[in-house]
Amino acid sequence: MRKAAVAAVAAAAAVGVALLVRRQVRESKRWGRAAAVLRDLEERCAAPPARLRQVADAVAVEMHAGLASEGGSKLGMIISYVDSLPSGQEKGLFYALDLGGTNFRVLRVQLGGKEGRVVKQECEEISIPTHLMTGTSHELFDFIAAALAKFVASEGEDFHLPDGRQRELGFTFSFPVKQSSIASGTLIKWTKGFSIDGTVGEDVVAELSRALDCQGLDMKVTALVNDTIGTLAGGRYDDNDVVAAVILGTGTNAAYVERANAIPKWHGLLPKSGDMVINMEWGNFRSTHLPLTEFDQALDAESLNPGEQIYEKLISGMYLGEIVRRVLLKMTQEASLFGDDIPPKLKIPFILT
Repeated sequence: MRKAAVAAVAAAAAVGVALLVRRQVRESKRWGRAAAVLRDLEERCAAPPARLRQVADAVAVEMHAGLASEGGSKLGMIISYVDSLPSGQEKGLFYALDLGGTNFRVLRVQLGGKEGRVVKQECEEISIPTHLMTGTSHELFDFIAAALAKFVASEGEDFHLPDGRQRELGFTFSFPVKQSSIASGTLIKWTKGFSIDGTVGEDVVAELSRALDCQGLDMKVTALVNDTIGTLAGGRYDDNDVVAAVILGTGTNAAYVERANAIPKWHGLLPKSGDMVINMEWGNFRSTHLPLTEFDQALDAESLNPGEQIYEKLISGMYLGEIVRRVLLKMTQEASLFGDDIPPKLKIPFILT
């Protein structure tokens, strides 16, 4: 009896060990498949110095082409009509509206000149409801103007507007715009998940001004700039040597100070400063040298603007979470990363921000 019992225990132990080994082998294979997906991704994303030089050279070629003629490049190389940047000597009360992603910001600042610099500033950030990103132009700008009116109403005694002077608003609009002056410009296209009918080809300052009038706001839009140009201006306010700015946020872009006489497509009088700020709109850059993976290609094909904003889709905040989701989904499908069942939420596009 005792021998039989021992034999039974030994047999059970052997079975248990066999099951454990089998499970470990299965786990090892599963993690091996998951690691293979990551290794492949890493190889396809590789950007060694030689490739980066090729990308930089391709950008430079597109920059020259974009400065030469309208529509001659994948880069917008948009003339901003900003021919001078802050010196730090500015004084007064100014408002700003920054629209360029899933949130917008309203700001007021009291500037005290070279000595006082920024005397006081207040800022508020408001989320844009998802339905307004694909709704109508009137709905979007009415929502923004209502929030701005509420912000203006909270203006305290620390902010001083001279008697008889109208409030001035700088409008940072972070989408491709063809400017016709410092305070007017028509929308070229929406990016960063926005797709609103009726706005492309229209003057965005006129649309904002209409919405401000509806709110009864006595406020004039005195400057229209891209967020990248706003960043450049902010940098120059603190340091006179600043000549370029880069945005890495919901989207991506760059702006820099160019010599006006080096812009063949500029047909106006040369500005007194001799300079002109260029909004590159480099989010639309694309090249065979960019490391596109299967995940990037699938995301682009299923996006609101396939074939456009390729560089932006590779590196900006709007899309990085979705790339991660797609990688995790493949690892789950091929290696049961989260067990035998795929989590339902992992199948939802843009569930990861």
